[in-house]
Amino acid sequence: MLVIRRFEEALILLQRSYDVGHFHVYIGQETTGVPALALLEPGDVAFSTHRNHGHLLARGADPGRMMAEILGRETGYNQGKGGTLHIASAEHGFPATSASTGGNLPLATGAAFAFRELGSGRVSVALFGDGAVEEGAWHESANIAALRRLPVIFLCENNSLEALGQKANEYPSSTLATPDLTDAAKVFGIPAVAVDGTDPGAVHVAMTEAIRRARAGEGPTFIESRTVRWPGSRPLWPQLATGETELAMAWDRARIPDAHRAWYEVNDGVLRYVRDLLAAGHASAEGVSALDREVRERTDTAVRFGLDSPFPSPETAMRDVFAHE
Repeated sequence: MLVIRRFEEALILLQRSYDVGHFHVYIGQETTGVPALALLEPGDVAFSTHRNHGHLLARGADPGRMMAEILGRETGYNQGKGGTLHIASAEHGFPATSASTGGNLPLATGAAFAFRELGSGRVSVALFGDGAVEEGAWHESANIAALRRLPVIFLCENNSLEALGQKANEYPSSTLATPDLTDAAKVFGIPAVAVDGTDPGAVHVAMTEAIRRARAGEGPTFIESRTVRWPGSRPLWPQLATGETELAMAWDRARIPDAHRAWYEVNDGVLRYVRDLLAAGHASAEGVSALDREVRERTDTAVRFGLDSPFPSPETAMRDVFAHE
């Protein structure tokens, strides 16, 4: 979770001096992606969205190669051709990433169909935001998955809680007629559950059951992970609205400023998880601080690697673009 948080913060700082193109970050949703994706096994696949950085890092992708890809360098996972919005790494179980809203739903469903036909016992996961449930691709994918009892997990990361949407000149949040996103799955007979996305334990339990059902041939599951959108993700371009995360706020509430107090005290899943670990005696403030220093050093190394990496040569522009027999 810290690797994701520091990576995304570093990227926001980096874009002040370098052109990285439009990007989205996963800050505030780490406590969903990490416990959910940690349960996947080799051979399982996941299909990500425009907030893909956190998903790939959760599965062990190298931060340096991630940063290089975002910067369009040849040492990136896709030699700079994927950029920030379309990073893919088959070795980490991400055959493709689609920044098109709902674009990964048919891909994940198709992969699940292949797994079932092959009898592989593998699982496919579609990671998508609440807005994707408005797309026709959702209804078609859900219908096929339910009819064929496919081993696909629809993990909907709803980060629109308390989002003001167009009223605040933000990206619009969900505009579905149904007040409960789980209803969009139940109509197809797909078991659906909503969990607090800042509670890693709840996410872990829901995902464990969904994977069990998928591997047992019992069909798809819909999980809605609910989180409050990080304030820095509300503008058109991500901004460090809450600053670089100060982990000491997890154990010293006197350090929490009045600005964004609700975020620090309630909605930041990383700070909440640190507090839970401290309360349970599984970690100490010194241990968490030491881990954070290691992660910061790793992040600095990743940034340097990305910036020091060369751009791809012009003659490689068409390489790996087309499939050849």
